[in-house]
Amino acid sequence: MVMKPSADPQMGQRMDQRMEQNVTPLHATAPSVDRNCKPRSVTVLGSTGSVGCNTLDLIERSPEHFQVKALTANTNVTLLAEQARRLNAELAVVADDASYGLLKDALSGTGIAVASGRTGVLEAASLDADLVMAAIVGSAGLEPTLRAVQRGASIGLANKECLVSAGDLFMRYVQDNNATLLPVDSEHNAIFQVFDFDQPETVAKIILTASGGPFRTSSLDDMSKVTREQALAHPNWSMGAKISIDSATMMNKGLELIEAYYLFPVSLHQIEILVHPQSVVHSMVEYVDGSVLAQMGAPDMRTPIAYAMAWPDRMTTPSPRLRLSDIGTLTFEAPDTTRFPCLQLARQAMEQGGNTPCVLNAANEVAVESFLKGAIGFLDIANVVEGVLSRCENQAISALEDVLTTDLQARNEAAALIKSKFVPI
Repeated sequence: MVMKPSADPQMGQRMDQRMEQNVTPLHATAPSVDRNCKPRSVTVLGSTGSVGCNTLDLIERSPEHFQVKALTANTNVTLLAEQARRLNAELAVVADDASYGLLKDALSGTGIAVASGRTGVLEAASLDADLVMAAIVGSAGLEPTLRAVQRGASIGLANKECLVSAGDLFMRYVQDNNATLLPVDSEHNAIFQVFDFDQPETVAKIILTASGGPFRTSSLDDMSKVTREQALAHPNWSMGAKISIDSATMMNKGLELIEAYYLFPVSLHQIEILVHPQSVVHSMVEYVDGSVLAQMGAPDMRTPIAYAMAWPDRMTTPSPRLRLSDIGTLTFEAPDTTRFPCLQLARQAMEQGGNTPCVLNAANEVAVESFLKGAIGFLDIANVVEGVLSRCENQAISALEDVLTTDLQARNEAAALIKSKFVPI
């Protein structure tokens, strides 16, 4: 595989390592949906979240093609038990140990095995499912996703923090275990569909599109007064709380930039972000001859989820069909990094490499949670992340323990910064 080197020395070194490893998310051995084959077994890590619920919706629409191995949730026992019963899962796991009794009672007499806590989630990830939908939000999804990777599974990757917090380490696991990564984020899934992996040297750049969120045209003064409810009201997509806030700050796009670097054989300077309010063009790939290939569709997560579930085939979805004549006009604009500084913070973190992207992610998670609780203002989210980045020393990531240590330290720094500067004492 031929890839263009980066102007940044450290980034160039990492690119050389990727060329030696020949890392690509594609493997020809991945099972696919076939009417003549037995149903494809699926484990959903994070089944009660937005991606998890959409995955199960698709499974229920094609019961002859899929069977559920395991479902996991954080604390939503009621929905988890309902899902496990409805889809006849073999195992249901609640991450919250205190909820084990509730889940056990809810599934009593069903024959569905029940587990809880970290060991239970790892057990679910270890089951021999054909596809693992990695949909746990945040850094909590890293360890179970790595466990699935270690057994060479096909991974529907909806957890971007795996690559943001531990990109080099995670991709090394993928390569060493011959696992298959199938991007589920709509942007990366779009690129995945139009990227020529056989001739990556013909790619000039990839273009991640962003809706711009609910405050695309808001002034900084207006953004300083944003409420929790306003920030959660995304104009196009229906998502969970954390991802909705990340979209509003555009940190989501910054995290996706880092994720794209690891998923596709391009250098950092070949990744562009473009605001596209209609969310119809999900992303694009520009080639050296000037051609630009775009993947388009209605803003419905079931489309990219279905692509990952059926790959290398396609499956029918209930997603709305795109009617360009009804939309009329598609617009694009450059992002404003003054009003949305998280974009630049993410790019700078990736340029520094090492554990800096992990620091960025952990600080952002703490800041978003604090905003949702009303402890800090909307614009303070970026301020907290920037403050923590300035306090943490850049170090190499060589093992999972390094990621977990960095994550904890960054969270503690963020909490201390919030308490000292933003929260009334």
